[in-house]
Amino acid sequence: MEQVQAFLGKLSDIIWGPPLLILLVGTGIFLTFRLTFIQFRLLPYSLKQVFSRNHDKKADGDISQFQALMTAMAATVGVGNIVGVASAVATGGPGAIFWMWVAGLFGMATKYGEAVLAVKYRVKDANGQMAGGPMYYLEHGLKQKWLGVMFAIFGAFAAFGIGNGTQSKAIADAMNNAFNVPFWVTGIALVIFGALVILGGIKSIGKVTAFFVPIMALFYFIAGAIIIILNFDLVPAAFGLIFSDAFSGQAIAGGAIGTVIRFGVARGLFSNEAGLGSAPIAAAAAKTDMPGRQALISMTQVLFDTLIICSITGVTIVMSGQWNKGIDKGALTGEAFGYFLGGAGPMIVTIGLIFFASSTILGWSYYGEKCFQYLFPNPKAVFTYRIVFVLFIFVGATATLDVVWTLADVLNGLMAIPNLIGLLGLSGVIVMESKRFQAKMQEEKKEKEKMQVDSDLN
Repeated sequence: MEQVQAFLGKLSDIIWGPPLLILLVGTGIFLTFRLTFIQFRLLPYSLKQVFSRNHDKKADGDISQFQALMTAMAATVGVGNIVGVASAVATGGPGAIFWMWVAGLFGMATKYGEAVLAVKYRVKDANGQMAGGPMYYLEHGLKQKWLGVMFAIFGAFAAFGIGNGTQSKAIADAMNNAFNVPFWVTGIALVIFGALVILGGIKSIGKVTAFFVPIMALFYFIAGAIIIILNFDLVPAAFGLIFSDAFSGQAIAGGAIGTVIRFGVARGLFSNEAGLGSAPIAAAAAKTDMPGRQALISMTQVLFDTLIICSITGVTIVMSGQWNKGIDKGALTGEAFGYFLGGAGPMIVTIGLIFFASSTILGWSYYGEKCFQYLFPNPKAVFTYRIVFVLFIFVGATATLDVVWTLADVLNGLMAIPNLIGLLGLSGVIVMESKRFQAKMQEEKKEKEKMQVDSDLN
């Protein structure tokens, strides 16, 4: 078993090495230019759409656009936002945060492109519900079904690792360390929670995440914002170190600039999953009239996840000065918060970790289910997958299965390859749909202005 673990570990390092990271960021850069910097041009409109209640409720789809966004947010806002960012800073130095931001900004274009294709090529399943994601745009758009099958296989199994076992294990560890709760008790509680939500399908998941995710994200954001505001005198120096180290790497041993860039980009992509192909599965379920509309909403996920929540973690760690004191990466964020808030700091991080990881389980249960459904469209088979997924939560919380987690990490990376091929191959479709929706935006703007004029005249 140790030999298998060692082999999978090396394989994971190869898959998640520079070539894939360059391809992930490169795809974001390519789409940014092809879409003429859409993530900057239309960000105000995107944010307005996120919080607007004036959506077409009669449009095709299973859940609201906001619920689709929150389901995707639930899946991405997880352990990576706390432990992953801490690992990036501890290993790559403060400059890693800058490269995490860079990856996030270009990742917004990637996330936009994924959502466009997911909505455009989605289909209705046997139950009349929407099914979409990379497997469908690889089959129906790129006409390469074998790539869709490969993505679905990787996604269906990877969900048990990144979206299940690693999250439930993190929760069980946190509950045990903070409150001395036995692992099996946490496991049972998580199974009950998971069963109540997951077995109800996407409508149940959408309702819970739409309520759950904003609260948990706001809780963590407020805690971090309080630290930053109360210690604002430390902010300029922290940002100065982040920017200077981003181009020098002097804060880490050997001054390896490549290490700074690699860990910043890698942890940013691990957190927001731009290019991985997971989030468009949730986008495909949204009630929307045009692919471009939901895509603009979907791309804000990276803004909230990486540029806000991850930044709170990273900046707080740098401000505290705890990042270079040899503290275990898993405890680093708690130590940083504790430096400013005393005993309440680690408790806030623990609660945040529990919420974040719990939400990831919900979001990824849907991703895995849809990948499995693509391979086995029988409704009974899909429900069986849900049951197995829920039961595996207990296994993840109570067992140490390093081989399983490493295998899931490998499959996670493999998911990105067919998805990126689809994004690059169908980039023309993404551009065409974007132009079509932007023309629609202009029509809607003119109609609104006309209605305002008529209202003023009356």
